Amino acid sequence: MAMKHCIYLVLFFLPLCVIAQQPTNDTLEIIAAARYNYKVIDSANTFVSLAGKVQLRQGKTLFYADSAVLNRQLNTLEAFGNIHINDADSIHTYSQYLRYLGKEKKAFLKNKVRLTDGKGVLTTEELEYDVTVKIGTYLKGGKVVNKKSTLTSQEGYYYGETKDVIFKRKVTMIDPENKITGDTLQYNTNTELATFTSPTIIYNIKEKRTIRTKSGFYDMRAKKAELYKRSVIEDSSAVFTADEMAFDDSTGLGEFRGNAVYRSKDTAQGFDMIANNIKTNKKNNSLLATQKPILLIKQGIDTVYITADTLYSAKLSDFIKRRKVPLLRDTLPKFNPPNSKVEDSTDKFFEAYYNVKIFSDSLQATGDSLFYSLKDSVFRLFKSPVVWAQENQITGDTIYLYLKNKKPERLYVFENGMAINKVDSSIYYNQIKGTTINALFWDGKINSMRAKGNAQNIYYGTDEAKKFIGVNKSSADVIDVFFDDSKPQKVVFLRNLDGVTYPMKQVDHDEIKLKNFKWLDTKRPKSKFDILAN
Repeated sequence: MAMKHCIYLVLFFLPLCVIAQQPTNDTLEIIAAARYNYKVIDSANTFVSLAGKVQLRQGKTLFYADSAVLNRQLNTLEAFGNIHINDADSIHTYSQYLRYLGKEKKAFLKNKVRLTDGKGVLTTEELEYDVTVKIGTYLKGGKVVNKKSTLTSQEGYYYGETKDVIFKRKVTMIDPENKITGDTLQYNTNTELATFTSPTIIYNIKEKRTIRTKSGFYDMRAKKAELYKRSVIEDSSAVFTADEMAFDDSTGLGEFRGNAVYRSKDTAQGFDMIANNIKTNKKNNSLLATQKPILLIKQGIDTVYITADTLYSAKLSDFIKRRKVPLLRDTLPKFNPPNSKVEDSTDKFFEAYYNVKIFSDSLQATGDSLFYSLKDSVFRLFKSPVVWAQENQITGDTIYLYLKNKKPERLYVFENGMAINKVDSSIYYNQIKGTTINALFWDGKINSMRAKGNAQNIYYGTDEAKKFIGVNKSSADVIDVFFDDSKPQKVVFLRNLDGVTYPMKQVDHDEIKLKNFKWLDTKRPKSKFDILAN
């Protein structure tokens, strides 16, 4: 009996010693265990059962478990209880069950699986991990926690070399500021960069902002994003859409490129802006639009369309701290206190630079530059502006156009004012000229006009059958013209009247025109499409 017992011990320990002395990188090597049990089934299946603080090694990968069964021939391992895989001290995986294929270097883990790379922690119930390429895969739901960010999905693919995790199906990512949902999301646990490759919704809790995108990335650490494929940003005040967009939440700066559209949600003082490039600054609520920009000031059914080389908008309350804005209404503008949470929808101004064009159903205009404030609803047009209202053309050095209830209320011309009215479909033009011109509107149409300072007038009189009876050329200190349906019906001269009336056939109608007469109808925007096609 003693001899047989000695032979059994030799048979048990000999294979362990031989294998331990000649391991290869692919061989699962036993390092330690409290208890061993060796069993030979056949030539293809030799098992070693290990229990109590089990430790094994394959190359630079260490395996720990409460108990394990090792198949020598197949080089496979099945382990149970408190499993820990240390992959070259870079990736650590934990579970309660493990099946490991040594030749393929693939691990199949179940029950309370946890994988960490020192940056993030992945938890799931089932995980496949490839030691060779350091790729972990779960297909039955998982969660990754990285600092303050938590990501969940039905499927996940972890790449240990790059620290990337690709989440698929019912993806949700939550951090203190954002909630991201979608079908696919790539996230790097090292750089904290989230990459979007499918329809995704990003809700910013702090800004109360919703982003819808199909492609792009968001740097969670730097709070910077770049989005592509016609993304949409919506907050409580506006909606932004563009082919490409980039923004930095830390600085408040943003840029929107390619058919960019800004749409205000304010129904009372709302406006839209379209351009191929719009830059924004949330800290001062400014917009800078270039590359064929168009501004649409909403006013019910009669929207005002404005275009120029450059459009700029910001808060009027900030602007008047730096530059004086002439008071054009009877009351001073009032703004909400600086710390007020209520945003004043009228605290906004617009500037347009070079090649300004304006179109609405009731009036059209061109000029070199423009300033417009929502607080006083006055268009200020500078450098050779021209305004058209029905068949009336008004020019001067500077023109102020007042709006009331979104319709023309008053027009004031500074220096070298001239108004021209084409008489029906004829070749004749009524004309009035003065140092200043003040025109009043009623229901969007010219009602009266006053020229002051060396005022001059050319007026074609007609009879009841609307046939011409003569042309009058006059001058006075003040000339008033009264209109009916935007057509001159009555002319009144105040002080120092000097004039003469000519029969139609006894005057050269070109010679009689006032100095600097120019009919600029070719420059007039004929429709909103002239603006949109700019």
